[in-house]
Amino acid sequence: MPVIEHSFLGLLIWAVLGYGLGSIPFGMVITKLMGLGNLREIGSGNIGATNVLRTGNKFAAAATLILDGGKGAIAVLIARAFAGEDVAQVAGLMAFVGHCYPVWLGFKGGKGVATFLGLLLALAWPVGVACCLTWLVTALISRISSLSALVAASSSTFWMIVLDQGTSFVLGVLITLLVFWRHRENISRLRAGTEPKIGKK
Repeated sequence: MPVIEHSFLGLLIWAVLGYGLGSIPFGMVITKLMGLGNLREIGSGNIGATNVLRTGNKFAAAATLILDGGKGAIAVLIARAFAGEDVAQVAGLMAFVGHCYPVWLGFKGGKGVATFLGLLLALAWPVGVACCLTWLVTALISRISSLSALVAASSSTFWMIVLDQGTSFVLGVLITLLVFWRHRENISRLRAGTEPKIGKK
């Protein structure tokens, strides 16, 4: 863990800011602006890039991926620039929570994979790159987005140790647990062999 340099109030303020940034539902906004329908009624009903891809619009899916990842990265970078490493981790964690449980959508958000990768890239870019490559390799082999997310999340703490980023280890554990919790239905489908492939409408 990083050295805690700020008071509880200071950490709370950055936690709220991180949550607010993370809770912006870019997938919903983009599909609505592009006239692609109600994302809640498409595919899994998820607000993330994988489900946006099921609309058949690759540009919308790519934009969602970039923006969802970007909000995690921006939360970390802003907090680090104005406050320090301890609040950067808090802001990043809460951006992830905000994506998964946005107040604007009745706390029913996405799985948080893009936001998870974005905040890791900003927090410790070697770990972020390693996790992105882990996701990519798993996706190329399996063609299953959820499995790729689970493998990438599981590998995050391993990469933190190997790449000497131990101060982020606790954050990595927390995010990994949340990724698995958000994918609990996917895990059931994976075990049953019914999980859809990437790009399937």
